[in-house]
Amino acid sequence: MRGLVQRVLRASVSVGGEVGGEVGGEIVGEIGQGLCVFVGVTHSDGSIDVHRMAEKIWNLRVMDDDAGFMNLSIAETTRTVLIVSQFTLYGDTKRGRRPSWAKAAKPELAEPVIDALVAELRRLGATVQTGRFRTEMLVDLVNDGPVTVILDT
Repeated sequence: MRGLVQRVLRASVSVGGEVGGEVGGEIVGEIGQGLCVFVGVTHSDGSIDVHRMAEKIWNLRVMDDDAGFMNLSIAETTRTVLIVSQFTLYGDTKRGRRPSWAKAAKPELAEPVIDALVAELRRLGATVQTGRFRTEMLVDLVNDGPVTVILDT
């Protein structure tokens, strides 16, 4: 499992298209300050990977303390996470100009893994919003910092 974690001031996911450069359609997930996490699933991911990823997201010390240092986790601050499935995190660009998606899990395998990750984060105490699986999603976010971290299990 692979994640791209972004500390955000706000983030949302909508489905239903774009109109004149403005995000249109239905907002299906939205958070204020917290973490926006794009998650990719590969063929071999299972419950151990779900647990590890949830623990990493929950305890990753990328939130500012009172002195402005990244010493706090989401568990100690806003407890807010937006999870967006992102098969393209497993794009392989070693050869040629077109990425290969062979390492990305098919939707029927990836969706229950993403659902389990969301459930595990909620069990830990997070308030979790999500995108909508198997749809064209438009993600709108304001990166805070910017702080972006890559996680692998």
